[in-house]
Amino acid sequence: MADHAAPEGPLAERWERRRLGARLINPANRRRLPVIVVGTGLAGASAAATLAELGHPVVSFCYQDSPRRAHSIAAQGGINAAKNYRGDGDSVARLFKDTIKGGDFRARESNVHRLAELSTQIIDQCVAQGVPFARDYGGLLDTRSFGGAQVSRTFYARGQTGQQLLLGAYQAMSRQVAAGNVTVHARTEMLDLVVVDGRARGVVVRDLVTGEVSTHLAEAVVLATGGYGNAYFLSTNAMGCNASAIWRAHRRGALFANPCFTQIHPTCIPVSGAHQSKLTLMSESLRNDGRVWVPVAGGDTRAPGAIPAAERDYFLERMYPAFGNLVPRDIASRAAKRVCDEGRGVGPGGLGVYLDFADAIERLGAATVEEKYGNLFAMYERITGEDPYTVPMRIFPAVHYTMGGLWVDYDLQSTIPGLFVVGEANFSDHGANRLGASALMQGLADGYFVLPTTLTHYLAAGPFGAVDADDPEVVATEQGVQDRVKRLLAVDGDLSADHFHRELGLLMWEKCGMERDAAGLREALARIPELRAEFWARLRVPGSGAGLNQSLEKAGRVADFLELAELMCLDALHREESCGGHFRAEHQSPGGEAARDDDSFAYVAAWEYTDGPPVLHREPLAFDNVTLATRNYA
Repeated sequence: MADHAAPEGPLAERWERRRLGARLINPANRRRLPVIVVGTGLAGASAAATLAELGHPVVSFCYQDSPRRAHSIAAQGGINAAKNYRGDGDSVARLFKDTIKGGDFRARESNVHRLAELSTQIIDQCVAQGVPFARDYGGLLDTRSFGGAQVSRTFYARGQTGQQLLLGAYQAMSRQVAAGNVTVHARTEMLDLVVVDGRARGVVVRDLVTGEVSTHLAEAVVLATGGYGNAYFLSTNAMGCNASAIWRAHRRGALFANPCFTQIHPTCIPVSGAHQSKLTLMSESLRNDGRVWVPVAGGDTRAPGAIPAAERDYFLERMYPAFGNLVPRDIASRAAKRVCDEGRGVGPGGLGVYLDFADAIERLGAATVEEKYGNLFAMYERITGEDPYTVPMRIFPAVHYTMGGLWVDYDLQSTIPGLFVVGEANFSDHGANRLGASALMQGLADGYFVLPTTLTHYLAAGPFGAVDADDPEVVATEQGVQDRVKRLLAVDGDLSADHFHRELGLLMWEKCGMERDAAGLREALARIPELRAEFWARLRVPGSGAGLNQSLEKAGRVADFLELAELMCLDALHREESCGGHFRAEHQSPGGEAARDDDSFAYVAAWEYTDGPPVLHREPLAFDNVTLATRNYA
């Protein structure tokens, strides 16, 4: 398998070469070429706004009650860009290399370099929109550091960067709504993809308020629906986040790439009990000034303030002196797990480590710390009842982001012509581990800068033939959605969708979570089909499909998670190596670090859906501009 859209030539010239070689469309003709965009987060809102600015009629869908409530709004710490405002040696080339290395050499060079190039334009775009980035004492845009980098390249708006960026993209989209070029359908969920003559031509959706199922047709479809971290039940994602859109597309023929590459974020508030339905992220930016430690001795239950410095283990600073507390997320997470496994964890059950700001407060003053992190500190205190200005935060790793997703080529087009996938919903830029502050960068790069070029190139090859609601494939797709809704309602068992979701999530966390091994993955692969059979035999969905029914919404999403989870475990079992967030216990160095097998697994694993076992396709990864090496952050 190969990415035929990627241009040849010097790496730094490939994106410009692709732009210059792309076909164009007369502005008058764009008005006749509607596009559907599913999702209104950073990738979806920026894509809808930009495509509409070009002149395409855009129909936008989100399951939230407003596009402003897309999960991008929850992002906290910042967005990377190689501006080098600090004069500390940053550059596009350095951001490229940091991202390739941070992803443990499992991403395409072409995609990552394009992302690094576009990063500088993103900041200019957002400043022009009025995004209130933090500024230094002289009024210039301020930056801070994030994991996996030794330069300060992360632009931020306190701990609300995602919110401010999303509001900027939403304003751009709203301008086009007012102009009549974008039509937004809120509280509407995509339940299937319409494929006619091998091309994506529309979506089947359900109005979550009225229950009406309807079909919408267009010349192309863009999925910007986020990741699948909620397969684990407990994650930092909003409870509504789901994988149904990309999974339905996968079942229609879109290959699914690297599903086992899931990210564990090291800086989350620990689990407090079985009552929880989600976990809360504390921004990675806190590791700029917070120091991570545990007691030297196991079983030390003293209050943190009573433990003298000599009896504290600042384990990240000890293990990785060059990067300290700012090592990449996968490395910090495994280090925290290791000290907790040694019996040195803190808090209930020993599943936590301290994130301590005492030194920063003494050095900078409480007012400066509050200026940088005040809203994050307030959120932590509201949730835990503890004041992080006087008591160290307690944190522990949790599922956060998914690097896997639908396979796309350099143009962000899936294996279904006309189906484009942007942001976290695709697999393209982060390899086996995403560096912090790179998700917002990818979402906006895809929507504002890449898609307008590549989608136009695709549409210029048309027309692809008229499709209407009476087309047999359209009718069959909508009928399939109606039948599935009826099937979910007809089981009439005795267990809720949440019951199955919790059991699946616990199984995935234990067998395919922060650490995996062959035996555990085989256990999961044996149990998931059983759990799926129980779901379809014992599920209970009260109410009907004619109106608001959140139990029905949840049941459909859990049904898809039950299928996706099996593919995640299968992918993890087949990849006999450790890389980034995929840590196989059998494949580690003597020091407990991930041990890659570049001779056997330097490829993208792209899975094809069939009525039988999934079929694996391999896209080899070439590294001509970086040297394959064991990651070293010491």
